Amino acid sequence: MQYTYKTKGTCSTVIELEVENDIIKEVSYWGGCNGNLQAVSRLVRGMPVTDVLSRLEGIRCGSRSTSCADQLCKALHEMGY
Repeated sequence: MQYTYKTKGTCSTVIELEVENDIIKEVSYWGGCNGNLQAVSRLVRGMPVTDVLSRLEGIRCGSRSTSCADQLCKALHEMGY
């Protein structure tokens, strides 16, 4: 399933992701810290959704209440995970 999520409270504005059989196939961010978000995308590729959620949910960016990694988890929850 492909999904597009509009982020809230981060420098990135959109996350595009693809999940197949509960495995992250692809993640790409629009905007934000390019190098860090490329790293996050590559690290989660091939991981089970449950592992991504347990590792990244709740991460904050500075004084913000969320982060680009946390927003990925919110997108996964919107997808029904």
